[in-house]
Amino acid sequence: MNISKFLAATALSGVIATAPAYAQDVQQEETFDDNVIIVTASKRETTLQETPISVSVTTGETLENAQIRDVLDLQSVTPSLRVSQLQTSSASTFIIRGFGNGDNNFGIEPSVGVFIDGVFRSRSAAALSDLPNVQRIEVLNGPQSTLFGKNASAGVISVVTREPQFEFGGAVEAVYGNYNNVVVKGDITGPLTDNIAFSVDGSYNRRDGYADIVNLNEEQNNRNRWAARGQLLFEPTPDLKIRAIGDYSRIDEICCQVTTVVAGPTAGAIQLLGGQFSTDRFGYDAYLNQVPINKVDNYGGSIQVDYDAGPLSFTSISSYRELKNLFVSDIDYSSLDIANETRNQKVKTLTQEFRVTSDFDGPVNFLLGGYYFDESISQISQIENGTQIRDFFELLAGGNPADVIAGNPSVFNGVEAGLGLQQETIFLTPLLTAEQFSMDNTSYSIFGTVDFEPVDGLVFTGGFNYTDDKKDFALAQQSFDPLGQINLVDAFIVGATAGAVTTRDQFQALPAPNQAALLAAATDPTVNPLLGLAAFQFQPPFLTIPNAVEDGKTRDDKFTYLLRASYRVSEEVNVYGSYATGFKASSVNLSRDSRPSSADFVAGPGGSTFAAPSSPVLDAGLALPNLSSGSRFAGPENATVYEVGVKGQWEGFGFNLALFDQTIKGFQSLAFTGTGFALQNAGQQSVKGIEFDSTINPTDGLVFTFAMTYLDPLFDSFTGSVLGDLTGATPAGIPEFAISTSATYSHEFGGSGNKLITRIDYSHESNTPINNGLPTYNAALGNTQIFSREVNLVNGSMTLKLENGFEVGGYVRNLLNDQFLTTVFDGVAQAGTVSGYPSAPRTYGAVVRYKF
Repeated sequence: MNISKFLAATALSGVIATAPAYAQDVQQEETFDDNVIIVTASKRETTLQETPISVSVTTGETLENAQIRDVLDLQSVTPSLRVSQLQTSSASTFIIRGFGNGDNNFGIEPSVGVFIDGVFRSRSAAALSDLPNVQRIEVLNGPQSTLFGKNASAGVISVVTREPQFEFGGAVEAVYGNYNNVVVKGDITGPLTDNIAFSVDGSYNRRDGYADIVNLNEEQNNRNRWAARGQLLFEPTPDLKIRAIGDYSRIDEICCQVTTVVAGPTAGAIQLLGGQFSTDRFGYDAYLNQVPINKVDNYGGSIQVDYDAGPLSFTSISSYRELKNLFVSDIDYSSLDIANETRNQKVKTLTQEFRVTSDFDGPVNFLLGGYYFDESISQISQIENGTQIRDFFELLAGGNPADVIAGNPSVFNGVEAGLGLQQETIFLTPLLTAEQFSMDNTSYSIFGTVDFEPVDGLVFTGGFNYTDDKKDFALAQQSFDPLGQINLVDAFIVGATAGAVTTRDQFQALPAPNQAALLAAATDPTVNPLLGLAAFQFQPPFLTIPNAVEDGKTRDDKFTYLLRASYRVSEEVNVYGSYATGFKASSVNLSRDSRPSSADFVAGPGGSTFAAPSSPVLDAGLALPNLSSGSRFAGPENATVYEVGVKGQWEGFGFNLALFDQTIKGFQSLAFTGTGFALQNAGQQSVKGIEFDSTINPTDGLVFTFAMTYLDPLFDSFTGSVLGDLTGATPAGIPEFAISTSATYSHEFGGSGNKLITRIDYSHESNTPINNGLPTYNAALGNTQIFSREVNLVNGSMTLKLENGFEVGGYVRNLLNDQFLTTVFDGVAQAGTVSGYPSAPRTYGAVVRYKF
């Protein structure tokens, strides 16, 4: 057995679970031995086409020709995958078959796991750097449970890079494109001794921004990133191989363009104070008071040891990584100086995986493994009050515009006097909030599979995974604005009783009719004028955790399994069917929006503490003014998938067809509410679908590919969403049809060895609502005016490859300059305003490459 192929196969088998395999963009010239993808799902060397796994593959040559540099662009050739970038360079969401979680909150474990050379990248910020020397990228659809140490309930993106070679070689590449895009990358590999090889690769990517911050004369959505990596490969004996990898990457960019999709009632106040904001939903002009800062440092190393002991092979992968993520952004997205957010995050991750794989001649083979994960997260963040925030809110509170502009006392001065607060303090503290969050996560799992082949071509597979996960977290916040410290219902009661009632005990001691009368008056806006100020209490006091009631811990464990049968009907046709379960542990709301659960605390009407019923938090004396219940964490996700399929391969034609029914109970939903994020479990979300792909090779040098995914999603149960009861609704943001198709023609110039490769590809997402509504904007409109998105992207490339190793070519992405909104959200503290992220414009460039 070829040991390098077997070890590559074993590494892949550690992240595969169920269903049919389909290869995306495997071109004719890529069918020689070095590019045949080997897997060992049945503990035998088989090609991808012969093996019953659910994986689409984009080859390194396709990545080169199409200028796909990171996973953000990968969705254009993989219809089951969606990737969207959010408000910073480091925040992206990966979605497979309609399931995925945002990366705005580092306490949320991703439903789609990203792996690079077998090492789990726990945050998308650690997976976005440009990767030179990629051999292939595999997208695995559905829950990856058995044979996979760190479980992912929706799927996996696995990036496989080339290992060092014992023959000297390498490549250098230079790209120049529009927006002054300059990309330089290269790699070199070769032997150091007879049994030690090395490789070094790196990349630098710089581009002007395609958006402009007009008032600050600064560009936005630029590129400024670099990456470097070194590898050593030791092969002291034919049976032992050790691969060591060390890498460092840095991003320092200005991101991301946000436009005003709907200008709400607050827009007039911004303009009255001299502020500006974007007015074209697809435009690239922005108006900010702060140039965004996005800095990401991502580094680490891994050691993989493979030992072949004949019928048994052993694999160990050890890794340690650190991630530093800093961003500063203007969160109101206008030139008015209202508020800015700073977030400084650090993540340290240690992983260890062991596997033993059999290669017996008999009908039974197995894989058994163990996985350990240890991660620590820390975050220091704050919201700064801008110099114009008080004037802005004065206008919204009904202040006289002339007085506000002139700087004369107005609404808030009266409020301060009425509530006994120091004059000129509301919204005039330097900080609105300061936060300190931390989390330690340790987990281990034991996993394995057994394959039984009673007759040639018929294989039964059973697999299991047991995961034990522990999270310990601590959150603290200081809220500095004095208005947020006062409950407006309780304050009215204090005033109405002339100070006779100042505590909950005093209120509860009143006769019941007196309590009811006071509470009725205090919650009636026609009687209690203070209630109008509730909209300005953005950041009330925060209940620090751990505390006497909440221990700041989650403890989860789960046994998941796989049952699969596959049968080779003939040399050309295979059929299979599988049932698999998946699991993802609890996620923690590491944000200022973390609130005790309703089991621990229930506020009274209007957030009153005086009228709050007895609860563990209140009885322990921990209740704070304006404390509300919400979500400290979301419970585990439990996935199941039924899948059947057929695939065939003939001369010049191959196809793969899969039908699946996938369900996630307790899907962890993170929704932005306009002033914060709500983390909660959906009762159950499901999707039925079809995946189809085909490759047609009608003549030498010409290859057509066509891949399509059809999805029919449903909220089977989601009673407690921020939009109300969504049970029975269709989850938004999931296109019914996603299509990726390409045509590639390789023209060889006689027997010279020179050839011209021309490629064009098209990706389409059918028109679909972006979301199920916005908690603030749509709440007043009965969830009408839902914004939609349709995607039609055409990309092309042409490359002349010469026999002497020189290559020259050109590329274009988004040839037709298709425009759409990737997502929309409620304007921050601007009720009625809707903001959105516009898609990227057309990009193009020229490439010069030399391989030696």
